[in-house]
Amino acid sequence: MKVIQISKLDNVAVALHPIKKGEEVTAGGITVTALEDIPQGHKIALKPIKNGENIIKYGFAIGHATADAEAGAWMHTHNVKTNLEGEMEYTYTPSLNFPEKVEPETFMGFRRKDGRAAIRNEIWIIPTVGCVNDIAKKMVHDNQDLVKGTIDGLYTFPHPFGCSQTGADHAQTRKLLAALVRHPNAAAVLVLGLGCENLTHEQFLEELGDYDHDRVKFLTCQEVDDEFEAGRKLLEECSAYAAQFEREPIPVSELVVGMKCGGSDGLSGITANPTVGRFSDMMAARGGSTVLTEVPEMFGAEGFLMNRCVNKEVFDKAVNMINGFKNYFISHHEVVYDNPSPGNKQGGITTLEDKSCGCVQKGGTAPIMDVIGYGDPVVTKGLNMLYGPGNDLVSATAMTAAGAHMILFTTGRGTPFGAPAPTLKLATNSQLAERKKGWIDFDAGPIADGETIDDAAKRLLQLVIEVAGGKQTKAEEKGFREISIFKDGVVL
Repeated sequence: MKVIQISKLDNVAVALHPIKKGEEVTAGGITVTALEDIPQGHKIALKPIKNGENIIKYGFAIGHATADAEAGAWMHTHNVKTNLEGEMEYTYTPSLNFPEKVEPETFMGFRRKDGRAAIRNEIWIIPTVGCVNDIAKKMVHDNQDLVKGTIDGLYTFPHPFGCSQTGADHAQTRKLLAALVRHPNAAAVLVLGLGCENLTHEQFLEELGDYDHDRVKFLTCQEVDDEFEAGRKLLEECSAYAAQFEREPIPVSELVVGMKCGGSDGLSGITANPTVGRFSDMMAARGGSTVLTEVPEMFGAEGFLMNRCVNKEVFDKAVNMINGFKNYFISHHEVVYDNPSPGNKQGGITTLEDKSCGCVQKGGTAPIMDVIGYGDPVVTKGLNMLYGPGNDLVSATAMTAAGAHMILFTTGRGTPFGAPAPTLKLATNSQLAERKKGWIDFDAGPIADGETIDDAAKRLLQLVIEVAGGKQTKAEEKGFREISIFKDGVVL
């Protein structure tokens, strides 16, 4: 199969493999002759399309033609433009598809003293301010001997904030860092401060709330003669605490899995993203939780999401989230459709609607059970939507802070980064999986050659169980872990 018509309503098909000029291809019972070379992941017109007529893909308008096009024409940025504008009004007409319940499999994880499940048993150093980043990194380097027994690693997550911020940005940084301290994959945490930053020790304690004093330690560098000596003593205590945890069987119903895409291409919405969507439905059937974010990449694809909200309250939260993010763009004098990226376009994604309709395939078909704010934890089983931008590092950090044990990251172009939570890379095409074996954990490319979405999702579930049980991702093997904090306002 060379091309696919995703919906019977579509007036374009997507090239699953490169098409040569003059080559005949068939999709949805329609045969056309390519009028020019069409790259993999790009769109070919299945019928004549008039200037101004909507381009239909996934059964939704993803833009409109800017010139007449014959059947067989290449439809891309040279002859297609977005339909998106600003805020919209939405009507709740629920269409709910609850998956049939399935007995959950188990993975070998860690049970924390507060009852939560974890898939890693690590020690984290969380800097409260960028000024101590290098101290934190040296502590990690100097104390690797404390990683022993069941402890999986000692890590820190540098960032530039915690000082010279005001208002909402200051509060957001504080909230995000406190959420990372609470993450179950961190068996023990050293919170490292300087002493004169805006994010004071007292503020952080207030944000953190009740905590286990054996699990969380604090060090203010300006208050000790030798921060490395003092840090060593506290990390020894962290190591002793973390070493008591051992892996045991835990049902996958206790997993929280984040879902993200980046470096997307024209196959993202056909192979990897629908596989993640089917996996998300499988998790819902097992009583687990999944998290979908990247709000700007829901613009233009709201039709896939809004009527799946489990009730009017969740629907209203979803509307406020999407229109609130549009207002965020507008308040900064930016258009809401300034996306996709150059790499996305090279891979066949033409407009933001095109990208968004592919992006939201990761959400599957199960009902949306809750909508949560940036830095807030997942508290509801099933599919959750999270307020956050499309930026890979920022959104992956937000999902980690929400409690995601791991993140499924689909990509058509490839990317090496890892979040604090184990980050699995899913290739949309087999060429990428073969070429970047050091980056890619899972190949969804066989779907383009006939593998079913169901079979691919079953493969993915098995890999998730293995990673939850301790199998390292490619990013983990290389020590790739970082965070990026969402900001909006001024820096003093």
